[in-house]
Amino acid sequence: ATLFSVVFLLGMPLHLSAYEAVQEEETIFAKKPCPAFLVFDNTAYLADMTIELPCSCKPEGVSSVVWYYQKHLGGEDAAALTDHNGTKVVDAAEIATGSDIRSRFSIRLFSLLIFRSRPADSGHYTCGTAGGQFFYGYDVDVQEAGKVSFSPELPGQWRGAAGTGPYRVFTGFWPWSVCDRCGVRGEQTRVGLCYLQTDYLYGRYRHSPPRVASCGSASVPRRFKEELQERRAELAVRRCLAACPPEPTLSPGEKSLLEFLGYGLKAPRVPVKYYTRPVGYPLVLACPNARPQHAVAWDKGRVRLYRSSYMEGLSNATRIYLDSGHHLHFRPLQLEDKGTYYCWLQGRVAAKVRLSVTMRSGVKRKLSDPESIYALKTILLSYTVFTILFVLIIVGGKCCHWIRRVCSTFSQLSRVQI
Repeated sequence: ATLFSVVFLLGMPLHLSAYEAVQEEETIFAKKPCPAFLVFDNTAYLADMTIELPCSCKPEGVSSVVWYYQKHLGGEDAAALTDHNGTKVVDAAEIATGSDIRSRFSIRLFSLLIFRSRPADSGHYTCGTAGGQFFYGYDVDVQEAGKVSFSPELPGQWRGAAGTGPYRVFTGFWPWSVCDRCGVRGEQTRVGLCYLQTDYLYGRYRHSPPRVASCGSASVPRRFKEELQERRAELAVRRCLAACPPEPTLSPGEKSLLEFLGYGLKAPRVPVKYYTRPVGYPLVLACPNARPQHAVAWDKGRVRLYRSSYMEGLSNATRIYLDSGHHLHFRPLQLEDKGTYYCWLQGRVAAKVRLSVTMRSGVKRKLSDPESIYALKTILLSYTVFTILFVLIIVGGKCCHWIRRVCSTFSQLSRVQI
């Protein structure tokens, strides 16, 4: 009875804190009232990132939300994004190239997630209900990276200011991410987005800081658009080396209690994902639960896939590369790509991906197919090797026969002279 009381008392704070956290999640909407007049928060992201837009306010009685997308306010391109109360699961590996936004979103805890964002996804996103109530809005600007720098320089918060008079264009940098690997050499990234500072922004949009909007925002007047089209986002990368955080030290009594409760002291298991894809098709792998501000890295076995060697755009012939949203691309898959890939998130290994690559069957072959090219290369290489071996055997035999004849002729001549 005494042991049960101790376990119960020790377990009480855990249960109470968990209960309070749930209550905080449920009442967070009641603390932030919705604006009486719908305005849009300006926010900017780098292309290929996973965007998360929280529905920051809603009535407590609303149990599910619908997100609406519209490129331009007042246009006819409005679309409702709903996934039946968050039951839709999106896997980045299943997203086809050039797919529409309707196949790249998910709603989780009232927040809208857009996977592998593209500049075409820029526009207005509104959180509301199917009945036409609107609670919160975003003016999203997705910018494409035009420059990737690998210098060890530390850029300032603002750089590249241009413009005179009533406006100023500059690049605003996010803080450096944490080191994407611990215990080994890793990398840090920093995103730089294009911004405009002026007093002539449209009033239906909110900006932080005031009077500053992203270059692709709908709040920017049309007369500035022509100059802003030439500006591109940036991505800075530098090397880093970070130590792994130490394991928590526990007293013998705490260890025995955790073992009694069934909690081992072993490191948590890394989730494993399995993918089987045919050769010749493109594939994109995403690190689970990664967000735009997170540091993500990829390894194939013990091979580190550093951005300095695998970043998109470094070489036109690169078949395996990392994009600015930390996704690992295969364009296309080949047989040698099979293996185990590790995803690092915020410095720790977060997922393991076992990739199997198979030959396609039941499909009419073409000479332009990757597997047909691979088979032809193998056949030609084998034919070349066997031909060289055959020629070497024939030439070697001829040489041996000629040497033997020469030796016999010399032996006969020596006998005649004797």
